[in-house]
Amino acid sequence: MRLQMQAIHFDADPKLLSFIQQKLDKLDTFYDRITSGEVFLKLDKSDNAKLQTKLLEVKLYVPGGTMFVREQGTTFEEATDLAIDTLKMQVIKFKDKRNNARAPKIIEGVALEDGVTVIAEETEE
Repeated sequence: MRLQMQAIHFDADPKLLSFIQQKLDKLDTFYDRITSGEVFLKLDKSDNAKLQTKLLEVKLYVPGGTMFVREQGTTFEEATDLAIDTLKMQVIKFKDKRNNARAPKIIEGVALEDGVTVIAEETEE
């Protein structure tokens, strides 16, 4: 998956960017049609200047939709782990919804002579 990562108002460590890339690449095991994504890393300054909350926003693009998650933590690694858990659920739900929408729906069965049954099928689009 092709990812574009941006650190807002600071320079991100290449190890951190590699960590995020590895974690997001694992989502391909749940749904292999993720085309690309964007990652934004931000520092949220609170009243106490020593404590900065780390914000991570991820937007994934798939055919027919996008998935978005925003998580925060004391470190970017913690925020990444939280985001991956949320995205994993979103990806699985999206895949299930997509597969169920394509499954044929049996709307009626009509019995004919000689024990032959004709089944009319309807698919949702």
